[in-house]
Amino acid sequence: MGFYRNVVLPRLVHHSMTNRELLPYRLRALSAAEGRVLEVGIGSGLNLPLYSAAVREVIGLDPSPQLLTMARHAVGRCACQASLIEGSAEAIPLDSHSVDTVVTTWTLCSIHGAGQALREMRRVLKPGGQLLFVEHGLSSEEPVQRWQDRLTPIWRCLGGGCHLNRPIRTLIEAAGFNIARIETGYAKGPRPMVFMYEGRAVP
Repeated sequence: MGFYRNVVLPRLVHHSMTNRELLPYRLRALSAAEGRVLEVGIGSGLNLPLYSAAVREVIGLDPSPQLLTMARHAVGRCACQASLIEGSAEAIPLDSHSVDTVVTTWTLCSIHGAGQALREMRRVLKPGGQLLFVEHGLSSEEPVQRWQDRLTPIWRCLGGGCHLNRPIRTLIEAAGFNIARIETGYAKGPRPMVFMYEGRAVP
């Protein structure tokens, strides 16, 4: 599995995330980012060129050195200062109350300790800060949920730990956030894989 995890999977992740259907989600989420931004699960850096002038600095965190190598090529296309950190979202290597905005795009599905990671995101946010998120997860429809439960064990192995059935809103609220805005619904694609949560939360 080492070759698959280290060589094949990063390329599959990058390719899947370049899907044009995902761009409107990215643009809507990132349009609200401001100040000093921590992007958790920056991956290959596809969001970096999309940040607005309201963003002063972007810190990109990811556990995959292969994806961070790809992201370095995108740093120059970011309009603001950008830096990359290899590390775990369950132990974010930043001071408490040090960022204005945390961004996650299709990240919480694959973090082993998603609840701990969200508590860490809340810790590093300044008072008055915000979490902007676009995630896929547990559907609102029981027949789709059943398929998500059936498919997740094999999908998790193939997708680098990706869970199809995580209850994103529940996870965010349980970590000490209040949901300020949320929209849910299906994107284009097989329903067990494309139930989206898009919104903003505050500590």
